Amino acid sequence: MANAPATKCSGVILAGGLGKRFDGRNKALMKWDGRPLLDHIRQAFDGFFDETILVTNAPARFAAWDMTLVTDLFDVRSSLTGIHAGLFYARQPLAFVTACDTPFLQPAMIRLLLDHADSDTDVVIPQTEMGLEPLCAVYSQRCLQPITHRLQQGDFRIRSFFRQMRVRRVPAERLRQADPDLRSFYNINTPADLEKARQQFLGSPGKPESEQKGGLAS
Repeated sequence: MANAPATKCSGVILAGGLGKRFDGRNKALMKWDGRPLLDHIRQAFDGFFDETILVTNAPARFAAWDMTLVTDLFDVRSSLTGIHAGLFYARQPLAFVTACDTPFLQPAMIRLLLDHADSDTDVVIPQTEMGLEPLCAVYSQRCLQPITHRLQQGDFRIRSFFRQMRVRRVPAERLRQADPDLRSFYNINTPADLEKARQQFLGSPGKPESEQKGGLAS
């Protein structure tokens, strides 16, 4: 694998949301540029990871996909429970975690974050002008036990366990060297997000199918 990092890493995609803000449609399977959002992320992952794990509470919907399908181990749905499940099932010492609704994830961003991961770091996380980006970050298996403890305490904030870990923040100026407009962090949560993406990215790679066919397919 040409993109494979020196340290072995699993790729984890979180797709456990209910899609309430899109009328219950599964966001991972919604189409952008003629392909499901999930397929854009898989393409960005290509060559980096020995395994790709999809954390989903609807595994039957993804049975045809060549990925390891897992579900949350805690009943409460949250991004932190998804990270926990990804780390729990990952076979590698590191896991790169992203959400299923980020179709603009850039391979150069993945490479940059993996290059910052080493044996002395537990979390590698981007820090933009808007704050930390925990759903485009690298987590060590050493995070699993602290995350488990926080979840058992009913604390579902991702940053709740950071103070116990060695966290490396990658600043915006460095991030922009890999992804000048930081599109890797753009996620499509609502119809308003979709409209903003149309305006921002129309005419650039990833032109939305909705501009061509009159709507976002489900």
